[in-house]
Amino acid sequence: MKNNSTYLGTVQDVTGTTIRVAMVNDSLSGLTYVNGEGYRIGQIGSFVKIPIGYNYLFGIITQVGAGAVPENQIENQPYGNRWITIQLVGEGQRAGEFQRGISQYPTISDEVHLVSEEDLKRIYGQPDKPYFVNVGHIAGAESIPALIDVNKLITRHSAVVGTTGSGKSTTVASLLNALSDTKKYPSSRILVFDIHGEYGQALKDKANIYKINADKSAGSLEKELLLPFWALSFEELCEISFGKFNNEKDQNVILERILQEKIKTIEKYPCKGINKDTVNIDSPVPFNLNELWYDLYTETLGRFYRDREGSQLENLAFETDASGDELRGSAKEAIPPIFKKLNQNNANGERVQQLSDTVLNSSQQLHSLGSKLRIPRYDFIFKPGKEWTPEADGKTTQDIDSLMKGWIGSNRPITILDLSGVPITILNTIIGVLLRIIYDGLFWSRNLSQGGKERPLLLLMEEAHNYLNSEGSALTIVQKIVKEGRKYGIGTMIVSQRPSEINSTILSQCGTFFALRLSNSTDRSHITSAVSDNLEGLTSMLPILKTGEAIILGEAVKLPMRTIIRAPSKDRRPDSQDPIVFDEIESKDSLRPGGWGNKMEEDPNYEEFIETWRAQNPKIERIIK
Repeated sequence: MKNNSTYLGTVQDVTGTTIRVAMVNDSLSGLTYVNGEGYRIGQIGSFVKIPIGYNYLFGIITQVGAGAVPENQIENQPYGNRWITIQLVGEGQRAGEFQRGISQYPTISDEVHLVSEEDLKRIYGQPDKPYFVNVGHIAGAESIPALIDVNKLITRHSAVVGTTGSGKSTTVASLLNALSDTKKYPSSRILVFDIHGEYGQALKDKANIYKINADKSAGSLEKELLLPFWALSFEELCEISFGKFNNEKDQNVILERILQEKIKTIEKYPCKGINKDTVNIDSPVPFNLNELWYDLYTETLGRFYRDREGSQLENLAFETDASGDELRGSAKEAIPPIFKKLNQNNANGERVQQLSDTVLNSSQQLHSLGSKLRIPRYDFIFKPGKEWTPEADGKTTQDIDSLMKGWIGSNRPITILDLSGVPITILNTIIGVLLRIIYDGLFWSRNLSQGGKERPLLLLMEEAHNYLNSEGSALTIVQKIVKEGRKYGIGTMIVSQRPSEINSTILSQCGTFFALRLSNSTDRSHITSAVSDNLEGLTSMLPILKTGEAIILGEAVKLPMRTIIRAPSKDRRPDSQDPIVFDEIESKDSLRPGGWGNKMEEDPNYEEFIETWRAQNPKIERIIK
């Protein structure tokens, strides 16, 4: 079937999926024409086809020139620079659709042909199919859309990787805009873990935004991000509140006390699906943590009047203020009681003694929890609004079903959890808790319409290298999700600028990669080892990709493709662009107005500078107005 316009050469060496081809001598002009279109010959990353019977084998050129010559032919080949190395990636009937994988191999002297634009259109899929999402176009072929298979993208997990400034956030925004098209996907649901608060502005008309210290001004769409402490497992709660225990006895004491408090709540306020016999320490049942803390503090650090009748706890020796009132503290406000000094001599007044049987051996955990109960930045956990903060007897006006409905069951396709206000010391734990709660909920509701099987969920994790490296609760649950989530309709999209810092188990489970410019060789090697196709030659192009250009590999695409990602409009881009030092564009037309080229205001107000710092919120009153 020799067609001189597409003919490249013949197969001379086959090793697994690696094919070495001797190019014909007259093909060195570097340019050929097919149906009036010009094509460069032997371009790294370009496609070839090998006719075998009624089928085509398709491959990608990964090496060109003398380095592609088989070792045993180096001395015998007078034209050593006329070789190319090809990696086979799939096959298809001559007039049919392309399929990944191969059922037969080429043999010596089989012809190798250039793939034309017409062939590429047949390979890459049909834009009218609803399960394809268009994210841009093939580099060098603007007429061919870059189509992503939603079925494979969501359930088989994916990763978007690229160095800072490569267009990573813009790529994510483009994907989110495409996946949240309510006309095409009326029931799509995506949960975004936004570490730096970049995506709220870009997706505000499609998303519910949950944030700590949400903007309460008129017209704001932000809602308070609340995470009731009683929805946490015992281990998660201890990590955030009590800290590390010095001994097992103290941990067991607190465990038993929390369990007893949950049983009391169940007995007084029954919950469907659980009773006092089936409740366990990890059951999401409300209880009053402030009251528990106050009781433990008193029973551990308390002092009593030795000579009075009754039990020790009935005769606690509280210090008094100038008015003679006892300084009993307050459980509700997490103010600890103050006890009198020890006194063993009647001549100095009533004798005061330490409690003989203290509950805990160490008070360190109680001081740690008490301080966190008083710090406003932890209110989203320990004082989660009037609806979810338990009263003294454990009663709450709302259950966590209303929280879950807001996060993954609203009428908007995207929910953004803006975690920029979470204290950095507990960020890893908070992300792990949120993921664990969502996974548990979807796992147990897998047979319901709200579950992931009926309505799959995509979890998008920004800056994943910060919390998916080598340790932490987030790592454990994400490993579980990428291994098992597919069965329950939970997919993940990992976004990172340093893939080498992400746990290898997680990266290896990602079926699709959007690889933008990556300069670091260690990062590139992690991508090369994680992709299923043997495409080192293609991933070697990563350092020279343009901004906004990506190589898309894996299960969601028919063939690996070098793609120009279609950037969203200016008002839909994430707040992650580099500041402009000097901008030639007029400020009114610029994406990031300002810089050294603009005249500075006459009297900068640094009172506002300090106000934002103290408020830990960039949106102070003047900016909101």
